[in-house]
Amino acid sequence: MRAAIVSDTHIKSRAAELPEWVREELRAADHVIHAGDFDARPALEEIRSLAVDCTLVGGNMDRAFDLPEVATVALGGVRFVVTHGTGPDANYESRVAAIVDDYAAADRPTVGVSGHTHALLDTTVDGYRLLNPGSATGAWPAQEATMMVAEVAGGDLDVTVLRE
Repeated sequence: MRAAIVSDTHIKSRAAELPEWVREELRAADHVIHAGDFDARPALEEIRSLAVDCTLVGGNMDRAFDLPEVATVALGGVRFVVTHGTGPDANYESRVAAIVDDYAAADRPTVGVSGHTHALLDTTVDGYRLLNPGSATGAWPAQEATMMVAEVAGGDLDVTVLRE
């Protein structure tokens, strides 16, 4: 299973549109995970229209969209816990790991996906792998447009960073 992982698109406040290469990756994925900060309803609807299947959470810029703060999805034997990661940069990783711990699966590997910082992250905290795909549009303060693609099968996860 191929999962496209994006966050912090910030359309229209900080970016005009999704880059075409990101659109292509979203269309090609079996599942899309977006960790929040769409910014505008048309951006949210575009992600939904490009995805075959998706897991979406709201960020601090998405209060009007009635999206959950945390969502989980099982893909290829891995449980993904998705949250935006809203809050200060201090203790970001431990804060996200605590949320992941609250929703972790006992019977399969659990991975946390978050956004908010616009900075790429692939690390392990408190035994959980944490992924942050950065900003799919390169929205400030990101220096470039980035996303992740995860190949997931049999409980194994292989993550690739894509960048413009």
